[in-house]
Amino acid sequence: MEVYELIITAVALSMDAFAVAICKGLAMQQVKIKEMAIVGLWFGGFQALMPLIGYFLGHAFQSYIEAFDHWVAFVLLALIGAMMIKESFSKDEEKHDCSLAFKIMLIMAIATSIDALAVGISYGILPNVDIGVAVSSIGLITFVLCMLGVKIGNIFGAKYKSKAELAGGIVLILIGVKILIEHLFGG
Repeated sequence: MEVYELIITAVALSMDAFAVAICKGLAMQQVKIKEMAIVGLWFGGFQALMPLIGYFLGHAFQSYIEAFDHWVAFVLLALIGAMMIKESFSKDEEKHDCSLAFKIMLIMAIATSIDALAVGISYGILPNVDIGVAVSSIGLITFVLCMLGVKIGNIFGAKYKSKAELAGGIVLILIGVKILIEHLFGG
């Protein structure tokens, strides 16, 4: 997997967490670097942990799914991307909660990183994936984007939430298509 693909995937995966970080910032009266770092660490940490878990799951079952692994990667990425796109058009107003309590952050970190688990499964069945670099990139990029998301949310509000989810969904679908095309046509 090329470095640019890893970076693009990391940015796409971080869009759910980025959108939630914007909402966190929206709910906060005043944002300090400490709160930005807490949100970044929660989301960045889980966005790094989940693909690592997924990688080992995918790697463990690789021999069973080797003949159709490209289809698995494509379907997982396309489904995740489609769900993100659907969410971007949702008119449901989310309740904005500025709490950084353990239980709340744990639930949100897990919820926003389920897609990263699925991508990790794809990494486990794909050749040429350096999982250390992948999870580090995903975690670091998510950390930075979530810190920025809290600040952006505090300044600009929820204006960019749906655009972030839409962009992330489209990118994940395109990466899935690329994997499928490369495997089917030897690209």
